[in-house]
Amino acid sequence: MRRGLNPPLPSTTLRAALDLRKHATDAETKLWHHLRAGRLDGLKFRRQHPLPPWIADFYCSEAQLVVEIDGSQHRDADDAMRTRLLEQRGLRVLRFWNNDALENTAAVLEVILSTARNRTLSPTPLPQGEGL
Repeated sequence: MRRGLNPPLPSTTLRAALDLRKHATDAETKLWHHLRAGRLDGLKFRRQHPLPPWIADFYCSEAQLVVEIDGSQHRDADDAMRTRLLEQRGLRVLRFWNNDALENTAAVLEVILSTARNRTLSPTPLPQGEGL
């Protein structure tokens, strides 16, 4: 298998992602206008990107960043668990309400850009015996 080649996704996951792209919310459509084609400082985002078993609203692989736009149908407990599990994969997750994406788009984009560009690196371990 070539390096970087992902295994095929289940057809149900692909169909679900395509369906979500076709039926995007107004907030997702507005934000996608600003994220697509490298419009946000050259960052490449994908929309409705499968991260099994979930589908992220927006995903930037370069920044390992997931952006979720939440509406009233989202449940806090489920979202918190999903965020925690995605973070365990080394991804950062940003969540915004539909209303913020629609009415405060510039502020949402500023947070996304700031988060994507300020990737925190793992600290260098101390030499053996120091700090103990």
